[in-house]
Amino acid sequence: MVFGWTQIIMDLQPLWVMVQGHGHIHGFTHTFLGACLIAVFSCLTGKYLSEIGLRVIGVSKAINPIRISWNIAMVSSCVGSVSHVVFDAMMHADVEPFFPIFMDNPLSGVLSVSSLHKLCLYSGLVGSGVFYAVQWRLKRNKMIYDKHND
Repeated sequence: MVFGWTQIIMDLQPLWVMVQGHGHIHGFTHTFLGACLIAVFSCLTGKYLSEIGLRVIGVSKAINPIRISWNIAMVSSCVGSVSHVVFDAMMHADVEPFFPIFMDNPLSGVLSVSSLHKLCLYSGLVGSGVFYAVQWRLKRNKMIYDKHND
């Protein structure tokens, strides 16, 4: 959830530029420096917003609430913001990921947009498969443990 929150924060500046009709679409928020600042903000706000969101949708209960550790929140926000810059830099020529050091975009065109979309799709499918395999394994181990302790 913190990763997703980070994606939203990253794209608020481009949304603002599109609504206003002027400015640099992929400005400071799409630089590594901007991504680091957004990661800190997203970590600090996203941890608490995610915990509240889990309670609102009923996944987390007041008796035994789900807590998101600071380490997980920071890793999620850092991976979210840095990967966002990398993928957008590959896709959009106007991204300046290394601003203010230099204004070039050496990542532009490293992968075609089609290949980048496939990479995201396939990595999402693999990640989903791993997630459900781990969940299945944990449930299976719990059933075996419960059976032996009856």
